[in-house]
Amino acid sequence: MKLRTRLIISFCIIIFVPVLLAGATVWGFGQYQMKAIRQIYNMDGNAYEYFINSFKVLSHFTKSDYESLQKVAEKKPEKLEDPVYLEKINKDLEEKYSYLILRRGDRVVYEGNSQKREFPEENLPEYDSDAIQNAGSGFYIEGEDQALIKQIDFLFPNQDQGSLFIVTAMNQVLPEIKGVVIDFMLSILLILIFTAGMLTVWIYQGIINPIRKLEVAAQNIKAGNLDFTIEADGKDEIGELCRNFEEMRFRLKESAEEKVASEKENKVLISNISHDLKTPITAIKGYVEGIMDGVADTPEKQDKYIRTIYNKANEMDTLINELTLYSKIDTNRIPYNFNRINVADYFNDCVEEVGLDLEAKNIKLTYINYADRDVMIIADPEQLRRVINNIIGNSVKYLDKDPGFINMRIRDVGDFIQVEIEDNGRGIAARDLPYIFNRFYRTDSSRNSATGGSGIGLSIVKKIIEDHGGKIWANSKEETGTIMYFVIRKYQEVIN
Repeated sequence: MKLRTRLIISFCIIIFVPVLLAGATVWGFGQYQMKAIRQIYNMDGNAYEYFINSFKVLSHFTKSDYESLQKVAEKKPEKLEDPVYLEKINKDLEEKYSYLILRRGDRVVYEGNSQKREFPEENLPEYDSDAIQNAGSGFYIEGEDQALIKQIDFLFPNQDQGSLFIVTAMNQVLPEIKGVVIDFMLSILLILIFTAGMLTVWIYQGIINPIRKLEVAAQNIKAGNLDFTIEADGKDEIGELCRNFEEMRFRLKESAEEKVASEKENKVLISNISHDLKTPITAIKGYVEGIMDGVADTPEKQDKYIRTIYNKANEMDTLINELTLYSKIDTNRIPYNFNRINVADYFNDCVEEVGLDLEAKNIKLTYINYADRDVMIIADPEQLRRVINNIIGNSVKYLDKDPGFINMRIRDVGDFIQVEIEDNGRGIAARDLPYIFNRFYRTDSSRNSATGGSGIGLSIVKKIIEDHGGKIWANSKEETGTIMYFVIRKYQEVIN
């Protein structure tokens, strides 16, 4: 869920859920409490009307007592002179948080206030002969002693003016209704707490938990630990952030692993180059010392020593060139100068050049071109020559038969020219064949002056061929020999 949607839902929950739950709670408590109020106070009709109209509640509270006293005052006023009767009536009124006051003339002759607090006489209304018709609902007295007063005016048997007052104190009325209000307040408070808790848990699970995961992940990355995963199940912005963070962690790990592998490869390269440079340098020093010490005392020996020194210097130059090219491969900065090349002419020159070296080593070279004389390719002559020299040089290293031979064949295979270089060396084991183009991979773990090398020759060959848009592979059989294949795309003119 999107974070924006989550916030909208949270807003709606904050607004509507408390209102709906509060409404349902008010209705439920109201039904229960109003039923109790109707039963206790003998209220008829809709009890909610009494609940929202306190004056009506007070008036209804003593309705039956007022009507009873009104009949007594009309028909048997002498009973109102009986203290026992008045005490009985007052006791009934006390259960309804009310009390009785009887005034005779201008003097209060009875007051049933159990709190021993006299109601101010000046607050009592005057005698009114018409009050018997209109005092049923009572009237409200403000001030320190707020009360609802119902008045019944009558005449005693001796024709003295009398007034009965039913006084209902506001500070003591209807505790049940107060309980309903308290219940409502507590219910609303619980609803708000429940809503806030529910939203807190929901937001915590949807936002805080993923942020905690990101915090832990950041601490791991800070400590250099990249071997962990960040699980993100959500589809919101936080989930997308977690997925991006996980992708960043994965790429950082890949980069770190590549850096470690590169450093390892560099160490292997330095070790290989150092070892392979040491051999020709040692030989050069030996032959130079021989010349200096007079060991080469004839022109023939001097010529042989000088040629050997020259050859060893060439080996060193080749190793240094490979190292230089390796650094360019690592940064994809091999300089290419692509040109149209005639296949027949180019490979004739290559065979003629390498043929002299192979002949000096008693290795037979056979060359066959099956392609047409005018077939052209697009290639860098210098880099393609490096490919051929590296493949043939690698074959020479592992020739173990006498006589040894190398066959080179050129074939036209549709849109490509295929070059095959075959030798009768000791071959490559099937388990090693898939890895021979990897950097620093050597099928022979032993190192000597005959099979030395940087270990990057075939990886350079593969890189150059692939940069030409071609492909290279090999077939081999142990103790029989190896055939290297590579293809280069032909040059074809576009005719409009």
